[in-house]
Amino acid sequence: MNTNYSRIIAGTMTWGIWGKQLSTPQMIEMMHHCKDAGITTFDHADIYGDYTTEADFGKAFAQSGINRESIEIISKCGIQYQTENRPNKIKHYDYSSDYIIWSAETSLKHLQTEYLDLLLLHRPSPLMHPDEIAKAIDQLKTQGKIKNFGVSNFTPSQMTMVGTKSDISANQIQFSLTDFDAMHNGTLDFMITNSILPMAWQPLGSIFREETEQNTRIHKVLDELSEKYHATKDQLVLAWILKHPSNVHPVIGTTTPERITNAAKATEIDLSLEDWFTLLVESQGHKVP
Repeated sequence: MNTNYSRIIAGTMTWGIWGKQLSTPQMIEMMHHCKDAGITTFDHADIYGDYTTEADFGKAFAQSGINRESIEIISKCGIQYQTENRPNKIKHYDYSSDYIIWSAETSLKHLQTEYLDLLLLHRPSPLMHPDEIAKAIDQLKTQGKIKNFGVSNFTPSQMTMVGTKSDISANQIQFSLTDFDAMHNGTLDFMITNSILPMAWQPLGSIFREETEQNTRIHKVLDELSEKYHATKDQLVLAWILKHPSNVHPVIGTTTPERITNAAKATEIDLSLEDWFTLLVESQGHKVP
C-alpha cells in the first residue's frame, strides 16, 4: 500500500469559487505555505467550484515552480453535478468505465499534471459494477495516469465488492470527534484488516461551527487540555483523530495560513489514553459501556 501522503492533507474545496476565491498568486502562496509546513498532499474533486477549481489550481501549480515529484495530488470522480458547466438534469453518479477514464483525463488536463497519485470514486452509486470500474482503473494505471486507486464514503460491503476486481488503497470518509460512526460500524476495522488507508474529511466536525450541548461539553475539556498540552483546540481535535490505530490522515479545509501551520504541528501531540477517552465520553454524552 502506498502511504506516501503527508499525514495532514490540504483540502482544496474552498480554494476556488466555492469559498475563498483565491487568485493565482494567492494559490501559489498557499501551495508553498502548505509545503513549508510539511503538508505535501493536495486533495481535489472534479466537482469543486462547479468543475472549475482543478483548473484554477493547475494554472497556479504550473507557475509555482514546485517540483511535481515533491507533492501528491488526489482527485475524485463520479458525481454528475447540476451546474451551468454540465448538462445534467439531476445530480447523479456515473461509474461507467468510459466516464471514469474521461473524468480522470479531464482532471489531469485541468491540474496540468501527467498523473494523479490517487484517484477516488467520490460517492458509492447503486448502479456501480466492479468489472466496469476495474476496466477503467486498469487502463488508467497501465497508462501511468494514476498511481493508486481508492474510494470515498464507501461502506465495508461496498469496498469488498469493488475490491474484488481493483486494489483499493484508500477510503476518504467523514470522521471526527463529533462524527465517529466509522469507529463503531466496522468501517475503520475493515480498513485496518485490509490495509486501506483512511482519510478523514471534515476532521474538525461541528466543534467550531455549531453551538450545541455536545460541543459545549467538548470545549470545556479542550480548554483544560490546551493548557496541559500547550496546544490549540483545533490541534487537539486533530490529535484525537491521529491517535486512532488505523492511521487516519485528516483532510483539512482551512485556507488560513496560521491554522494550516497549527494543523501540521498536531502530528507532534500524543494524547494520553485517558485524555482521548475523556474527549470521546464528552462527545457521546455518556461513559463507555
